[in-house]
Amino acid sequence: MSQVEWDSEEGKENRSFNKAYMIRMLAYLKPHKKRMGFIAVIVMLNMLLSLAEPVLIRYAIDEGMVNKNLTLLNIIGFSLLGIRLVSWLFGYIQIRYINETGQRILFELRRQLFDHLQSLSFRFFDGRPAGKIMSRITNDTNAIGELINGGLITLLMELTHLVGIVVILLYWDWKLALVAFTVLPFLFLMVSRFRPKIESAWTRSRQSMSAINGNVNETIQGIRVIQAFSRQKTNDEKFKEINQKNRKAFLKAVSLESTVWPLVELIGTLGTCLVMWYGSIRVMNGDLSIGLVSAFILFLFRFWGPLSSLSKVYSQLLSAMVSAERIFEILDTEPEVKDRAGAKPLPQIAGKVTFTNASFRYGPDSPDVLHGIDFTVKPGQRIALVGPTGAGKSTIVNLLMRFYDPTGGQIEIDGHDLKHVTLSSLRSQMGIVLQDSFIFSGTIEENLLYGNKHATKEQVMDVIRSVRIDRFLDKMPDGLDTQVEERGSKLSVGQRQLLAFGRVLLADPRILILDEATSSVDTETEQHIQEALQHLLKGRTAFIIAHRLSTIRDADVIMVIQNGRISESGSHEELLQTGGLYANLYYNQYAMQQSIEKRATGA
Repeated sequence: MSQVEWDSEEGKENRSFNKAYMIRMLAYLKPHKKRMGFIAVIVMLNMLLSLAEPVLIRYAIDEGMVNKNLTLLNIIGFSLLGIRLVSWLFGYIQIRYINETGQRILFELRRQLFDHLQSLSFRFFDGRPAGKIMSRITNDTNAIGELINGGLITLLMELTHLVGIVVILLYWDWKLALVAFTVLPFLFLMVSRFRPKIESAWTRSRQSMSAINGNVNETIQGIRVIQAFSRQKTNDEKFKEINQKNRKAFLKAVSLESTVWPLVELIGTLGTCLVMWYGSIRVMNGDLSIGLVSAFILFLFRFWGPLSSLSKVYSQLLSAMVSAERIFEILDTEPEVKDRAGAKPLPQIAGKVTFTNASFRYGPDSPDVLHGIDFTVKPGQRIALVGPTGAGKSTIVNLLMRFYDPTGGQIEIDGHDLKHVTLSSLRSQMGIVLQDSFIFSGTIEENLLYGNKHATKEQVMDVIRSVRIDRFLDKMPDGLDTQVEERGSKLSVGQRQLLAFGRVLLADPRILILDEATSSVDTETEQHIQEALQHLLKGRTAFIIAHRLSTIRDADVIMVIQNGRISESGSHEELLQTGGLYANLYYNQYAMQQSIEKRATGA
């Protein structure tokens, strides 16, 4: 599903009933069938107790009051009290078990969805908004959980209630029952006509609320840019417009509900009045008893409510179809990069890397990003990848990490085809540091141990000193226990990058990838990192992507990537002598640096 489809689908609130989705949703009940069976029994018993009340009241009037039988009245009175107490107990058990079961189902559904998302390939996340993926884990799972948990129980409870009432009324007096049911066509007409309008109104209200959340989130994320360009007043007007739409949509929905449901109650009251009128005539004629007509009216009061509840369940069911489609679309997406049948663990590697005629494209209809890449890297060599933006440098290291599989050719490490080894055994021996490294919420120590949770305190301290994390760690009152907050917001850009270096080096990878890893740090910090890397890269195969060519002069091999091909390859001196693209890039940067230094010194 494309990004456009993900954006447009949010406006569609309902889908037609899908039997396959329904069966699949009900499958989540299977592990809890004993518990759900117990809940069903409780619901049925509670329904029978509810139906017993008007029956007892009928006999209290006809046999107790009319015949002045105080003993019978006492018995019925205590019976009604007992029914209420037992109903309360059954209701408590029902609510508790339903909520526990619902939360277990939600837990399993969210866990399954979260686990599957972590296994999906990068291509799935390319172009898909993160916020809408998060919405599927939260809102859409809730919608399915509510249907399985509350909707189905409501359906069972109200249907049995309605059937029980109809059977009793028809059994007692079918003529009086038909008089009561004469208003049903008007009731169904009212509900069927206005329910879609109410649902649409609440849909617009939810969509406008979603727009408010999105605008607030964007404002918080871009607060520095907003203040830098003094956009506060413009943003206020934009937020005011979105907020106004939400207010109008909410009031419209409330207005419709406050108009429709009183009319529904009025129709129900009309049916009750007809029963009172016709029943009273027959009581006066001696055909019916006062107790029977009274019980009839009590049953009718319990009849209109379930009808309304069932219509809500149906709307809930259609809304759940949307959530089911969204969730199952993710769960049915197979990761493109995964362990193949018969994949074996990659043994301890020396670090020899071979690309053989490797090519790659991001989509079936997209042009090739890489064309016939061929090279061999010896264990322990440092390979620098340079070239213009979009040339394919990062794609090469992404293929090496097997974030993507090549669409043509072969990639091997120590003679092992990457497609034939397990992902975990491959990536456990590799490490990567990106230009914008992600720091997780938690402590500094927890972030360092992210790739090697069994590292000793001594190993942690060695890495801290090696990449000069101690330069800022000593200034923090809590030291390694300092909380860095979400995305490392308590740290500067340079500090986050140093922490990322420490994290990957503590994992002790055999192949290290640095993708513009020093571009976000200041010159002094970069010098410290370069000094540390001279020691830390020793014995490791390293791929270094850098635009500042001064940082990769000592690389064993420099490969110039242009238009998805290797246009030049050699050492720094060899490429300067060739006088090609690398030489032009290097001399241009050198001349620019000299110009900056002259301006700084006032020369």
